[in-house]
Amino acid sequence: MRTDPIKRHQPSHVYLDNKIYFLTVHVYDNRLFLDDKRRLEILEKFKEEFLKYHYKWYAYVILYNHYHLLFRTLNGKDLSEILKLVHGGLSYKWNKEDNCQGRRFFQNYWDYCPRDEEDFYRHLNYIHINPIKHKIVKDFDELKKYKYSSFNKWIDKEGEDLVFGCLEAYPIGDYLVPDEEIKV
Repeated sequence: MRTDPIKRHQPSHVYLDNKIYFLTVHVYDNRLFLDDKRRLEILEKFKEEFLKYHYKWYAYVILYNHYHLLFRTLNGKDLSEILKLVHGGLSYKWNKEDNCQGRRFFQNYWDYCPRDEEDFYRHLNYIHINPIKHKIVKDFDELKKYKYSSFNKWIDKEGEDLVFGCLEAYPIGDYLVPDEEIKV
């Protein structure tokens, strides 16, 4: 008979209304399943669900094996349902396309609520730097062309002075991953 507590392999979640969330989701087993078509489908599905649930979208980045989102909830309890709709719907679709019924695509998600303006902008910067961190793009010129990031949308809407000023004012430290950790 076990006397020690059973450890769960998933983070606990708190669902808050009208709160900004930073979300991280990894593909199951860190596999590189998210090709261009699937990254676009994730982006479109989140746009659809966020619109339906009245969530405000701030930033996103989608890579080959994970993604990050920054958004504001209306009703926090809807977040779980949104993720079920996005992850469940896309997993079902992709498994059907690949004739691999039952295959897992997404691991659980990790969420965090930025505590103040500085914390918000550090997470925004982290999202925008992510393709450079993982060597998907080599510099900011390439990042401006990366289709699966909100970086170029922020530049178009707010201008380069604000975006690069934000990166300077709210640095995220050493954001490069050592070469031996790169899996592209």
